[in-house]
Amino acid sequence: MYQMLDPATLRVLVTGGTSGIGAAAARRFVEAGAHVVATGRRADRLIALRDELGPRLHPLEVDVRDQAALSAALAGLPEPFARLNVVFANAGLALGLEPAQRASLKDWDDMVDTNIKGLLYTVEATLPGMVERGEGHIVFTGSIAGDYPYPGGNAYGATKAFVKQFSLNLMADLVGTGVRTTNIEPGMVETEFSLVRFHGDESRSGQVYAGTQSLTAEDIAEQVLFCCSVPRHVQINRLQVFPTCQAFNAFRIQRD
Repeated sequence: MYQMLDPATLRVLVTGGTSGIGAAAARRFVEAGAHVVATGRRADRLIALRDELGPRLHPLEVDVRDQAALSAALAGLPEPFARLNVVFANAGLALGLEPAQRASLKDWDDMVDTNIKGLLYTVEATLPGMVERGEGHIVFTGSIAGDYPYPGGNAYGATKAFVKQFSLNLMADLVGTGVRTTNIEPGMVETEFSLVRFHGDESRSGQVYAGTQSLTAEDIAEQVLFCCSVPRHVQINRLQVFPTCQAFNAFRIQRD
């Protein structure tokens, strides 16, 4: 019989837990019986999430870009949230959709600081403990943009390509440790993603999803829970998830 892991045995860290995929994942893991630490910068949203989900949700106001603060916060987790065995390094964002020659350097810096450096700080603070205990799972929120380019995706796509390759290299390093890695690579998901990308422009962000049945944050949360619940001898290294309405574009060609 194929024996899935009991989610009640999972002690989960979710970064970027104040909205979108992070908040949906926190809800899904708690619903399944896990204990969840949800991090983010918006304390009011974290408190609301705790009030909604109850004592199995521990809110942690911290910015993943602040390495010292993140390490200190995770080192001081109370029982029963200590000794994490699932880390969902989800915090990330896209900013802007201008071609590279007109892109904002600040947007590029913010994406690198969150999508790459914040992710590295999260792993650095949690991986040694999981290796020492001989069990664990690190899950990343990647993107199909890490494989497939599109106009305006310049630095964002590059950060997600980093996430993909870092996840694969971690897997190579962690053979024999009992720690697994998975990169979840969604296509179009209707969350605050585009609202953030367009710096709060609701009319522009709404156009991204108009007339589509996009993926939802809950769709991705379900995939994360599944990957973390398969038996420990099973490792899903990459999982690409598209909405049925989305596929690949033709090549972009300039014609005279």
